[in-house]
Amino acid sequence: MVDPISRQLWLHRALYLAIAMVVLFLRLLPLSSGASGWPGPDITLALTLAWLLRRPEFVPAVLVVAVMLIEDLMFQRPPGLWALIVLGGTEFLRAREVSLRDLSFMLEWITVGVLLLVMVLADRLVLSLLMVPQPPLGLTLLYYLATLAAYPLVVIASYAAFGLRRAAPGEVDAFGRRL
Repeated sequence: MVDPISRQLWLHRALYLAIAMVVLFLRLLPLSSGASGWPGPDITLALTLAWLLRRPEFVPAVLVVAVMLIEDLMFQRPPGLWALIVLGGTEFLRAREVSLRDLSFMLEWITVGVLLLVMVLADRLVLSLLMVPQPPLGLTLLYYLATLAAYPLVVIASYAAFGLRRAAPGEVDAFGRRL
């Protein structure tokens, strides 16, 4: 018999993967009628960071790397670079998740903003060192700002649609294990 905690864990992991694939599919659709030149937010990255700060067990490192690697391949970015940078950022947050639980949302948003900026600049630095063509800095900063602006919306949607919230300090599951 499958225990409900394990079932819930795997259901949320499958849900994360399904949402990421739907977002990827929607980003690949040719929906614009012309070239607007404005980059949209990276909803998958915002979703990953929001879920990681709320329930890190729902987004294991292997799943994050798999999703980001699929995106790298589909968007013809250097394979594995963005996945590696996102893995470093998510593991940085995962290591500090317990101490970040007590922060207000504004401080969480600032933390995510600083981390996003470091990730975007690290990507640009590596691409510059390897002399890979990349978009202008202005478009990269617009991408960063759009993703940062979408983060609160992703958090609200995750809470409203899936009831995803931060674990309270000292909260335990049905078996008495700390969350």
